[in-house]
Amino acid sequence: MTVYHFTGIKGSGMSSLAQILFDSGEKVQGSDVATYYFTEQPLRDRNITILEFNPDNIEPGMTVIAGNAFPDDHPELVRANELGVEVIRYHKFLGDYIKNYTSIAITGAHGKTSTTGLMSHVIGGYMPTSFLIGDGTGSGKEEASFFVMEACEYRRHFLAYHPDYAVMTNIDFDHPDYFANIEDVYSAFQQMALQVKKAIIACGDDENLQKIQANVPVVYYGFGTHNDFSARNIVKTTEGTTFEVYVRNEFYDKFFIPMYGDHTVLNSLAVISLCHYEGIPAQLIQERLSTYSGVKRRFTETKIGNNVLVDDYAHHPTEIKATIQSARQKYPDQELVAIFQPHTFTRTQAFLQQFADSLKSADAVYLCDIFSSAREKSGSLSIQDLVSLIEGSEVLKIESIEVLKNHKDAVFLFMGAGDVHKFQDAFEEKLKN
Repeated sequence: MTVYHFTGIKGSGMSSLAQILFDSGEKVQGSDVATYYFTEQPLRDRNITILEFNPDNIEPGMTVIAGNAFPDDHPELVRANELGVEVIRYHKFLGDYIKNYTSIAITGAHGKTSTTGLMSHVIGGYMPTSFLIGDGTGSGKEEASFFVMEACEYRRHFLAYHPDYAVMTNIDFDHPDYFANIEDVYSAFQQMALQVKKAIIACGDDENLQKIQANVPVVYYGFGTHNDFSARNIVKTTEGTTFEVYVRNEFYDKFFIPMYGDHTVLNSLAVISLCHYEGIPAQLIQERLSTYSGVKRRFTETKIGNNVLVDDYAHHPTEIKATIQSARQKYPDQELVAIFQPHTFTRTQAFLQQFADSLKSADAVYLCDIFSSAREKSGSLSIQDLVSLIEGSEVLKIESIEVLKNHKDAVFLFMGAGDVHKFQDAFEEKLKN
């Protein structure tokens, strides 16, 4: 039996794929840095071997799956080539793997992870379903007929996939270290659209998605009445959100979701649209929507006394707005304190004013130093450039975390794609003590 060795197994997609192969009965191991990442816990729960990077990890007869963050001259990949061991890049392996299923690729600048989690939960209640979520969660069912996966547009990696369905949540400018502008992003999505085999489910409220050309039907969802599937008569409460769905202007059904904010209605509508297309009954869709508990690092709440601490991956101005909107709906009477750590210098530079504008809707703002990435260690700006655009904001350091206690019985939104969790961990310790 082949041993699958994952070089960079703690990556969010890599961890998920390793779990899927393991659950499907394959032999799996992997390597990475020693630092603990939340993506490794599901691997440890399955007793999957995690080694530190070392060329001696590679043995003849293995298949090496290489994370996209690691170049061809990584010592493990060099050793694999010396031994004649097959090396397959993550996205290429996944592109081949999904051919065995009815595949649903979920892509978009924002909302991919949440929609993938929701889709796999709902469809999994109807038919055995394997899934790969970008929060480091994966599940392989040996008898699965559906495969739901998150498909990332970064470096056009999603072009390795030819799915049966594609769900496109939105097109927005992000990853300025790779994409030149919004037109460049659009061209990647347009290329992806031409690779879809059955149908595209796209948000029709997004101007760019309205222009998508495809060789398969494009089914639109959104708030606007021009959409094939539209959400109307929306009622927001502190318990969640209720809305009616109209299919081509005919009433279909009424749904309740225990979630908050406009983006959660759109994510749910994407799922409802695809399920309707596949003939999944409305009653089953509702039952599954009402039992969905969310994905990691997407409005993940911890309550200590009367304080609410929210961990969220929001790292783009659009996502920050959505997170603050969700918090306002769920906690309308509490102060909202935003703690934001920008992720990469190029993104911070490209969206500096938009970050400021989105954060101003919180009641208080604290900013952490810019989190650099493996690709980008420094930049021409600092966190002070963002502080200067938000009146009343201040820089937060681990050693000054005590300042957050000035906000009594508040909702603290810890947002970012880096290691902002260390600020939350430090604050939790202060509150408990």
